[in-house]
Amino acid sequence: MDNFDLLDCSAGPPSLRERRQEAILDAAEALFLEQGYERTALADIVKRSGGSLATLYDLFGNKQGLLHAIAARWGEETRCEPGACEAMGQLSNVELLTGYAYRQCDRMRSPRAVALMRMLISESLRDRAFALQIYRDLHIPAVEELSELFAAWAAAGEAEIDDPEAAAKLLLSIVIGDSMLHALAGLDDEWLTHEQIDWRLRPFLSHFKIG
Repeated sequence: MDNFDLLDCSAGPPSLRERRQEAILDAAEALFLEQGYERTALADIVKRSGGSLATLYDLFGNKQGLLHAIAARWGEETRCEPGACEAMGQLSNVELLTGYAYRQCDRMRSPRAVALMRMLISESLRDRAFALQIYRDLHIPAVEELSELFAAWAAAGEAEIDDPEAAAKLLLSIVIGDSMLHALAGLDDEWLTHEQIDWRLRPFLSHFKIG
């Protein structure tokens, strides 16, 4: 993605449908976090957001559709592409990748992120189709962005990466592979520090000769 893609100057004010969609998502996320996904009824969400059940069903299908939309919105809000801003052009590849790893790890440790991960894990265990949808919509884009970056580095002779996709999956496992387990177990004191991330990255950077 080009840097300019991140700044859509052509976007106009949100439509009534978009405003209604955001209001429902805001209400649903607040209620899910306050009283739990299972204990929240769609009627509660409509009462807080306004509108009607018919509108909610039209926009999201059901409560699971709401949870997916909340997760997708969170993913967009916290999305950290490895080379998404102009300042990145001033960094070495090691600095760029390290900063990306820091941001990926840091975004997973917020109370909001932990609560959302727990809900997603619970619903994914109950419904495999939902789990696959979350995997495709949240995990695969991160893999694809890193794969493109690694392929570009390899083509430019800036790294020796024979399988960019596998390298991308490995990096994400190194950096955030523990996050789901920590969220599920409530191990708030087990999140990686930046120093621990540096330690984990050293063999990765060395193996692929990223300099």
